[in-house]
Amino acid sequence: MGGAGFWDDSEKAQATVAELKGLNSVLKPLDEALALGSDLEALEELAREDGSLEPELAAEADRLEKMVDLLELTSLLSGDHDSSDALVSIHARDGGTDANDWAEMLLRMYSAWASKHDYTVELLDRQDDAVAGIQSATVAIKGPWAYGHLKGETGIHRLVRISPFNAEGKRQTSFAAVDVAPEIADDDTEVEIRDEDIREDVFRASGAGGQHVNKTSSAIRLTHFPTGIVVQCQSERSQHKNRATALKMLRARIARIQEEKREAEKHAQHQSKPKTGFGSQIRNYFLHPDQRVKDQRTGHYVGNFQSVLDGNLDGFLDAYLRWNASGDARAAGDDA
Repeated sequence: MGGAGFWDDSEKAQATVAELKGLNSVLKPLDEALALGSDLEALEELAREDGSLEPELAAEADRLEKMVDLLELTSLLSGDHDSSDALVSIHARDGGTDANDWAEMLLRMYSAWASKHDYTVELLDRQDDAVAGIQSATVAIKGPWAYGHLKGETGIHRLVRISPFNAEGKRQTSFAAVDVAPEIADDDTEVEIRDEDIREDVFRASGAGGQHVNKTSSAIRLTHFPTGIVVQCQSERSQHKNRATALKMLRARIARIQEEKREAEKHAQHQSKPKTGFGSQIRNYFLHPDQRVKDQRTGHYVGNFQSVLDGNLDGFLDAYLRWNASGDARAAGDDA
């Protein structure tokens, strides 16, 4: 980074800066823990001679324990793409207008989580519902280990509440599907996309955006024949930029499928099947009769619905990492 001409290629430079930020997110806490460990040894010797130092020793030992706990959690981010940025797609499922509203609530939730971690959020595609909420949306969440932290969010999210769209005030259950994929570099040789395997459709972008959006066929939809994956992008006015973004989304989805296959092979060694993908209900969110959010896999529970919707997801994300690395995930597969 200190070399001459480093910023001549802005895109490459930003990628290098992001790589450094990711490395520092691991190395700096490690250095701090090692330094604190050395200080504790000296403090322990002093505390043996001066009993008044014992409370300080206990406090520092507790601080070191928390730092080591976080480092252990970071060590679980060891997947091939865990350090990558994340592409988060949200789709309304069963529940009518409530499901569309629920999908938009989830979009705000993940955006709020990203903001709390100083990650950037880029809207790649959004399909608004005619009444309320969204039919679907895809955002890129960029930051150190974004995909590693968010990959466990893939699955069905279920909301139970008194419907604001029902005049009779009845309880409504609605569902939204979340899919998280790693953002893959264009030069990544692991994911190969052949031109003959893709059908490209061009159409007019919908929703807000002014006259240009309505008159120009700039939106791109790509269909990948071998996998059946369909992605689309209409966030840019340029058809070229939308095509590049759609290819990035497609590459990410294919990488996710490849990762799931590797996970399935790993779990097959334990005669189990991993509980991942769109078909699994992973978390319940309740606003009625009481407020609570509970993860079906890990058992992690929060009694404050609004806090979770405000982006306080770290408890769920951390619990998933520990659960997935333990025998509990394999046991869940056996039960399934």
